[in-house]
Amino acid sequence: MFDFVVRYLVWLKHLPLAAQVFDVMLKMRQMLAQPEMLDWIDELEAEFLSWDGASTSLHRYGGLQFNTAGKELGHFHSNGLLDMCFSKKMKSELLVSGRVKDHHIFKKTGWISFYIRGVEDKAYALELLRMAYLRRML
Repeated sequence: MFDFVVRYLVWLKHLPLAAQVFDVMLKMRQMLAQPEMLDWIDELEAEFLSWDGASTSLHRYGGLQFNTAGKELGHFHSNGLLDMCFSKKMKSELLVSGRVKDHHIFKKTGWISFYIRGVEDKAYALELLRMAYLRRML
């Protein structure tokens, strides 16, 4: 459903609050299908907020945005999709590992997408957050 909406109903993002309402619907679905995933996102947020200069906010298209030094590092959609921004070189290296995918919209940029499906993915999501954070802070 997420991919369909992002691909074919992208114009909805221009309607006030439409993206946030859609994200709330994703979160309600996750609460029924895989409630532990929402706990993992909360745990990642708590860890991230313990880092110097880190903050979170509501992402403009719904979900949880991770910020540092006044810039977005990435964001979670409530279906467990983590989108992160890296350099194009770093993105290429990450894609070779096979654990991340090209961003679902911005293919020719440094953005990647990674789904949290299990507890082992939570650890990798934290690693991705840490890499982006350290890159920004250096």
